[in-house]
Amino acid sequence: MSVEHELPPRRRAPGDAAPAQLEVRPPDEVAERASRDELARAELRPLGPDERPPALIVASVVSGLLAIGVIVGALTVHDLSKHGGTLPGAILLATVLATLAAGMARRSYWAVIGFEALLAFQILVTALALTVASTLSAATECVVAIGLGGWLFWKLVRVMGRIQAGEREEALR
Repeated sequence: MSVEHELPPRRRAPGDAAPAQLEVRPPDEVAERASRDELARAELRPLGPDERPPALIVASVVSGLLAIGVIVGALTVHDLSKHGGTLPGAILLATVLATLAAGMARRSYWAVIGFEALLAFQILVTALALTVASTLSAATECVVAIGLGGWLFWKLVRVMGRIQAGEREEALR
């Protein structure tokens, strides 16, 4: 013989928020958003045969310079392991950065998105460094790095869309 007990409803404490309600959008709103997305995609003009937007050039140069800087830094630091690094690690990082730079120079979608992932990581780490900045100059450097990284990230989003629009156009041929 089983006895089923029904639990009383849980009382909310005065500070508790009401349970979250699932937002259901009406079908016409969903269709409207889909049509806006399609219009935005249709307005994207694919990159020309030799076109390289300024943001893509900047990203490619920055990635190449960082690759060179990593190698130079690894070779000139006296005791690299004492500073938390290794020569194979530096070579790997420099290779990744150089590969991304070459890929962006060839206008590769995957190279741009890979570089954007590194930019996002840099922005997050720099924002965390800003929380522990002990001098005004350190805080200023963090804010400038976050601003420049964010600007480049934002500019590369449209470049990626234009690269993808060109790839989509080629696939339709």
